[in-house]
Amino acid sequence: MLTTLKTSYTDTRAADLAWALGREPLPALAVLDLELSGAKLQLRLLGASHQVLLEEEGGHCSETVACMPGSSTPLPLGVSKRVGEWEYEFAARVETLTHGSFAGRAQELLALVADHPNGLAGTFPGSPHAFTAMLAQRHEGQVRWRTWHAYPQEGQLVVTRTRIGARMPATL
Repeated sequence: MLTTLKTSYTDTRAADLAWALGREPLPALAVLDLELSGAKLQLRLLGASHQVLLEEEGGHCSETVACMPGSSTPLPLGVSKRVGEWEYEFAARVETLTHGSFAGRAQELLALVADHPNGLAGTFPGSPHAFTAMLAQRHEGQVRWRTWHAYPQEGQLVVTRTRIGARMPATL
């Protein structure tokens, strides 16, 4: 699903993004509710930010990547932790692209997410390459999502990847 967000940029730079687990639902500009093999997932666009709410028999989880005043947790490169009975893994990277490369990558990502049944993307007024996009799936008992936060004025794309699911048994 592709939508035009009726707001101006709230996060102005990639460096303004922070990460948090367990936050209450924040006001969203666009929402996509999904059912993925028993897991209820809500993808939420919060301006140039995102929030994912997951609810399943094993518990619930909330991931927020946003400009959060007073937050002391900047966007980490990686997180691995236990959330209830689940293993949670998060990874983020910032891609810096030339103007031409950025435009092409933005079009490619928006096309991928816009037509995907488990995808949500929002573009901002004023720039066709300013967007936030999310794509979710369930694979081998785990719920996974990827997000893209575009900052065309900086030529930066923040890419995140999350995986959450039952603990995998240790192998010897």
